[in-house]
Amino acid sequence: MPLIALTGGIASGKSTIARRLAEHGAVIVDADQVVRDVQQPGSPVLRAIADAFGDGMLREDGALDRAALAARVFGDPEAVGRLNAIVHPAVRVESQRQFDEAFGSDPDAVVVYDVPLLAEARLADPWDLIVVAHAPAEVRAHRLVELRGMTEQEAAARISSQVSDQERLSIADVVIETDGPLERTLAQADDLWSRLGALVGARRGLRR
Repeated sequence: MPLIALTGGIASGKSTIARRLAEHGAVIVDADQVVRDVQQPGSPVLRAIADAFGDGMLREDGALDRAALAARVFGDPEAVGRLNAIVHPAVRVESQRQFDEAFGSDPDAVVVYDVPLLAEARLADPWDLIVVAHAPAEVRAHRLVELRGMTEQEAAARISSQVSDQERLSIADVVIETDGPLERTLAQADDLWSRLGALVGARRGLRR
């Protein structure tokens, strides 16, 4: 029952790796989706966000206005800290529920937590393996401009708001380089799956 943390900076190709591992049979728990789940209309988390930052953070239908919230907290460390204090505990509870559900259904499951903010928020959790998707900052900035329509200034700001490449690489058990052809990234993901399969096999043997 290996629990894997998959992390990487914005536009690092992390989602490509997660999709490849899912094709092999991994159970993917997407931290971004968990965040959206705990911020649904009527949730305690959404109410707390509105209390902390104002009802202007809500759309007319009662859903979170993500663009308004991002504009409110981006570049303001104190506001980011307040937001994280609201959201992170709920995300931790819900993600753990999903881990437990996956392992309850299949003790030999490989569960991959696709989590952008591992270094910032979840590093101390008991991961069996930390996988970092890595491309240099200049490559990721180019992707943000070309593929997501950001300006160069916006791309630089988004990248600089995250931990440095050095810090992220320092926590890695496995690094998947994503600055080359897609086929190279997928081949590295395939190699990782083989490694995880061996880990599952070893643990299955210990249970016998």
